This record gives sequence, C-alpha cells and structure tokens, in this order.
Amino acid sequence: MLWACVLLPQLALDGVMRRRAEPERPLALITGPAQRRVLQTVNAPARALGLRAGQSLTAAQAMTREFDTVEYDPAQTEHWHRLLAAWAYRFSSNVSLKYPRVLLMEVQSSFGLFGPWPLFEARLREELMAMGFSHRIVAAPNPVAARVLANVHDGLAVTCNDSLRQRLEQMPVNRIGLSPEVSTALGRMGLQRLHQVLALPRDTLARRFPAQVLQHLDSLLGQRPVALECYTPPDHFETRLELNFDVESHQALLFPLKRMIADLALFLGGRDSGVQRFVIHLEHVPSVGSVAPDTLIPVGLLSAEREADRLFELARGRLEQIVVPSPVRALKLLAKDLPAFVPSHRELFDDRPQQNMPWEQLRERLRARLGDESVSGLSFHGDHRPECAWQPTSHNKPATGFNSVPRPGWLLREPELLSESGWRVLAGPERIESGWWDGGDVRRDYFLIETRHGQRGWAYRHVGDDSGLWLQGWFA
Repeated sequence: MLWACVLLPQLALDGVMRRRAEPERPLALITGPAQRRVLQTVNAPARALGLRAGQSLTAAQAMTREFDTVEYDPAQTEHWHRLLAAWAYRFSSNVSLKYPRVLLMEVQSSFGLFGPWPLFEARLREELMAMGFSHRIVAAPNPVAARVLANVHDGLAVTCNDSLRQRLEQMPVNRIGLSPEVSTALGRMGLQRLHQVLALPRDTLARRFPAQVLQHLDSLLGQRPVALECYTPPDHFETRLELNFDVESHQALLFPLKRMIADLALFLGGRDSGVQRFVIHLEHVPSVGSVAPDTLIPVGLLSAEREADRLFELARGRLEQIVVPSPVRALKLLAKDLPAFVPSHRELFDDRPQQNMPWEQLRERLRARLGDESVSGLSFHGDHRPECAWQPTSHNKPATGFNSVPRPGWLLREPELLSESGWRVLAGPERIESGWWDGGDVRRDYFLIETRHGQRGWAYRHVGDDSGLWLQGWFA
C-alpha cells in the first residue's frame, strides 16, 4: 500500500482568505482572552508589515493599523478540514482525519484510474492551488510514516520499506511525533536522531518510557498495523459565512454566494452526487428588541446538477428576484436533496456552436429568472380538440403520444377570424367532432393554409357555416 499525507500548514488562514474579495490585503487571525488578544497567524502581506504569529494585538496595532483582523474559529477550521476530506474522497475511498490539518489517503489502489504517483500528485497539487489551500504532500508505505515525513519534506515519495527506514533514521527526534516530554528526555540523553534511538535495546526503552513510545516507533517503521477511522461523506451539506459588514444589495452578496456554491460543488464531486434542491438563508441584522427572521431563497432543479457555474447562475437568478428587507449579516447554504448524479448525454462529435446553450441549462436558467410557474412543458391528452389535446405540465419528460397527423407548434390563446386575403388552402378539410360529453361540443373542418407571406397556419370553419375561417395556430 502507499499512503499520501496532505499537510495543510495554514488551513484556518487559507479558509478565511479564500472567501475574501481582497485576499492581497494584510490579514491576521486573532485569539485569546479580551485582556490579551494575540495574533494566531498572519498572511504574507501582514508579515511584510512586520507582524508575526504570537504577537499581541496591542503591539501589532502600535506598529501599524493597515491590516484586517478576523477571529480565529476552531469550528470553522474543522469545517474546512472536512470539506477537503470530501474533496479527497473523490480520489480514494480510504481518507482519514486522524491528525489535525492533515489528510491521509490510500492512493495505490487509485493508480489505475488517476495514473502513476507523479501524475496523481500533480493533480492533487493543481486542485489544492485552485481552491486556495497551501500544502505539503508526501507519500510513504504507511500512514504514520507519511505524516512524520511531511514535517520536514515536501514532494517526497518513498515506495519501499527499506528506503523508508533509511529516511526515517535521519529524522530529528523532536519531529517524529513523540510527545514533548519524551523528545526532551531523549535529547538530554544525547539522542538527536531516530537511528540513535533505534540502536538502544528495546527493554531499556520499555523501562524508561511509556509503552506508547515503542508502539509509535513500531507503527512508524511499519511493524505494527494502525487502525484508522475513515471518513464517510455526510448526507447533507451545510455552510455558513459571516460577512465583514452589513450588506444591503444583491451585488455585494454575489461574491460570497459564489464561493459557497463552489464549496457545494466540491462536496458533490467528492461523493459523486448532484443536488436537486438547496436553500439559501439570508441572516439579517437584528432590530431593537426583536430578531429578524431569515429570508429563505429555495433553489429547485428539475434534475440533479453539480456544476458550480450552473448552480451559481440559478442561485443568482433566484436572489435577484427577491427584495432584501433589511441588511444581511451572514449567509447560510443548506442542501439536503442530494440524489445520484447522471451526466447529460452528449454526442462524441458534438458540432453545437460554443455560444449555444444546452436545453436543460436554458430551461433551468429561465425558471430561475422568470419563476417556476412561468416555464412549463407540454403533455398530451387523449382529446381531438386542439385546445384540450395539449396541456401545460411541470414534469421534465418530453410529451409523447401525439398522432401522426400534422399539428401546429403554436396555438393561439383564442381563435381569430382570418381577415387577411391572398391565402390558399394546402390541405383539408379534416373534420373534428368531439366534446359532446363535457358540454364543449365542437364540429369543425380544419384546413392547412398558407398566407401570401409564406406562413403556414391551421384554420377551421364551423360545420354548416360558410362565413369565414378561424385561425387557431401556426406551424413553425
């Protein structure tokens, strides 16, 4: 087996920065009690100003005020950890969150799908960079060794146990995953490298140190199996984003909404599913003496989708239809309807121009822009009367059951008396007598006509009435 360790050294900071519209601004995550606020971590522009992790907020503000601060949130960091686990699940069914800020995944069984390790690693790095997460990646025959080697290496791939032992023996004692107390005790004994520790008799180590030390060393060398709890994708997706300021316009909500939907698409890709319905919550600023209820924006689709751009366009269309009643302080996205995703059928050699849009995508965009009730399909009913044969329907299946007799694609809302001259009859008459059972009895002779401009229409004359023709529809 071959295990990959993806170390995320600044997971909390990257998670905050990827949701900011100006990631190049100096930023510091702060933590600690109100009496002594300290900088948990800082980004590169903040370091360029002289700020550093562990510095007190007061001292940092004495140096400069040109930086933003965000409260460090361990729960949000855990959210990013699990979101990346959902992303890694697309590459391996064995993904573990055993260590904080680390993804462990068994990758050898996936080489047949994603190619050998160099290609596999390049793809992991490309996608992590696109998502905005800094990382270090190491591969080793067992997960514990991969985690330890990631402390000092990036891009290292050890594929056999002999090479693994040689690499591990050169590791500093304080970087092999032992507790600080054990590392300090070994250092005081003059043991600086792992090979010096391994040269000691096992019974000596067993007497002087807890049993967990030998167990860890055996696991590190692959001599003791490690039981890992593997990640399982949840059955729903939920994410929340607190805005830096109160927002009163749709436009200012689009950037954070796009980021949240990108995370949803990332989650869906990992579990190989789509989304058919999700709800956007707009959390408003509470007024004096009361809490404003959330504005709910449901986004429903006729079929499951998971493409980020398409989902964003649909959500954007729904968002622009509503009136924001009061300033928005936070956004939340909740998706529970996550059916299996079936890609749309495409021809191998698709000659459709790039500027054209697939029908399914156009349909969903129209529903988002115009409303669900404004876009519908057609269903066929067993009735010869044209005004009764076609009925609007909301289902996604194409209408079936039409007979072979030509019928117009566009029926007028009400028949109109044909007053234009110069038309000629191409076919007919076709008699339709029906509706005696429901009070809508009709007796008509239908004709296929062509106007002097070349338009083809469908017109009828009441049986026994020679006064004129009534136009009921147009052919395409």
